[in-house]
Amino acid sequence: MKNYHRFLALIFLCFASFSFLYASESSSTGEVEFNIRFFDRRIYYVASDPIYVQITITNNSPNPYRFKLADDRAFSIDFDIRTMTNRKLPQADSLIRKRTQNIQIFFREIAIESGESFSFYEDLRDYVSFAQAGSFRVRAVVYPELFRAATVPAIESNYLSLTLRPASIRGPDGIPLELDVDTGTVLVRQRLSPDEVVSYMLTARQQSQWERFFLYLDLEAMLTKDPFQKRRFLAENEEGRRRMVAEYRQSLQSSVVDGDISVIPTRFEILRTVYNNDEGTVSVMERFRSADFTTLRLYTYYLERKDNFWVIVNYSVEGRGTEAND
Repeated sequence: MKNYHRFLALIFLCFASFSFLYASESSSTGEVEFNIRFFDRRIYYVASDPIYVQITITNNSPNPYRFKLADDRAFSIDFDIRTMTNRKLPQADSLIRKRTQNIQIFFREIAIESGESFSFYEDLRDYVSFAQAGSFRVRAVVYPELFRAATVPAIESNYLSLTLRPASIRGPDGIPLELDVDTGTVLVRQRLSPDEVVSYMLTARQQSQWERFFLYLDLEAMLTKDPFQKRRFLAENEEGRRRMVAEYRQSLQSSVVDGDISVIPTRFEILRTVYNNDEGTVSVMERFRSADFTTLRLYTYYLERKDNFWVIVNYSVEGRGTEAND
């Protein structure tokens, strides 16, 4: 009788081992797919905004697939990012500190039914330290039983190609400057005189080239010229301030605010330029043609020299009547 019970126990252990191997194998042969893609594919820079990756786990098997997902995702997933010469990039300092601390890991069990998917997003910069520009291969790894456990093999994703450009000159809003639509290169400021800066900005507006239009505008200074907005701005943290400037930029482009500066002039003529080492003003007569007449407005642009570049920090406008169309 004892031998019979031993035989049954042996069969049960063999069956359990086979079931475990089958479940592990199904994760790597396509029954459980693990895919990644860029959430908002765009131009990325060495030191810039987050690089968000969408992580999707799809259950193609006939049975539910269960795994543990830590509240702090650093204990559930990892990223293997390598150069084209197969050199692995170092982990981010914050990630190393997390994983070397003796802390309790909170998690929830996720069940994905047959034919369903589960997705979440992570920032590559939370996992890897990017020190230089270049091209890289990105692969993610999921640990079904958390990072510190080794009872279940990890699941590897597909590869993504990531290109990081050198750090560009940031615009006044803290956002990397846009690409020049004509040349495909990154726009950078030139050491122009105050009148040349204003002429560049107005010409860009006439041609509806927003990336050039914003190049010499100090959006933070323009936003905070209003006392209420300045108080709001100072009360925000760094991320909140950047968000406010980005929203202001979008409002300018949509002519929701400061419509006087974003309206397109038919013609313009620079009348007077005065400046010293740090500050300057440029007076411009701008004409706006309508069907019946042309409106004249005198604009005064106020500029400051910042980091050896002249930028527009404010403006004022006065009506100068109308004139008959030619």
